Amino acid sequence: MKLGLIGGGNIGQFLLQSVNGKQMIPNTTISGMFSRNQKTAQRLADVYQVINHESIESIIQSDVEAIVEAATVQVVEQSAAQILASGKDLILSSVGALADSHFYNELMSICQANGTKIHLPSGAVGGLDILKAAKSNGELEAVSITTTKPPHALENAPKDVRAVIFEGSASEAIKLYPKNINVSIILSLAGLGPEKTNVKIISDPDVKKNSHAIDAFGAFGRLTLTIENDPMPSNPKTSYLAALSVLATLKNKDEWIRVG
Repeated sequence: MKLGLIGGGNIGQFLLQSVNGKQMIPNTTISGMFSRNQKTAQRLADVYQVINHESIESIIQSDVEAIVEAATVQVVEQSAAQILASGKDLILSSVGALADSHFYNELMSICQANGTKIHLPSGAVGGLDILKAAKSNGELEAVSITTTKPPHALENAPKDVRAVIFEGSASEAIKLYPKNINVSIILSLAGLGPEKTNVKIISDPDVKKNSHAIDAFGAFGRLTLTIENDPMPSNPKTSYLAALSVLATLKNKDEWIRVG
């Protein structure tokens, strides 16, 4: 399978190294990429032997079979519809874009009309299979997530004191912290939706790793899950598990037997 890649940041570089460099997915290669930083894009293209496209439109018009987005919410808002309408599947890293229910429904309609699919990696959290099962009969009652990060991983966070910097819905959280709280949106899409998923964000100068504490209950019982993520070495705002989950999604995309 030929893949296109949008984004040359931490996750994009990790995927280039894993897919092209280490050949971790049989019969799959990233053959083309686009990044707004064309200097970085050309360097990566030379290292991993991919075509450096000068626009997203160019990569859409190429012979890639699916496109991986590893950029920003804004890129998804601007390009997802065009990608899906072109007949290409989309693997979405910036799931925060789907907090907007109107946009979500628009993309779903485009997928239905063109026979395409959006694949959503689990990101830096777990427990999504439990939430999907629990809501299957409409008896999932409540879902919340508390995210704790060191101050340097959050914008405008106090540096010297532990503080709750946000408390509210997932839809509100992603507007204020689009680079930090994608986890709340993937959690909400598996569960009760962005408006009904409660989010608390804590800045703590005494922690060195990102952590996410998930709590949910309903007719199935109760889920309590805490995940402590190591950040990617080159960017404390990105959890390493988030990058791994994109790679796992690519590996599982066309598996004959799937778990969960």
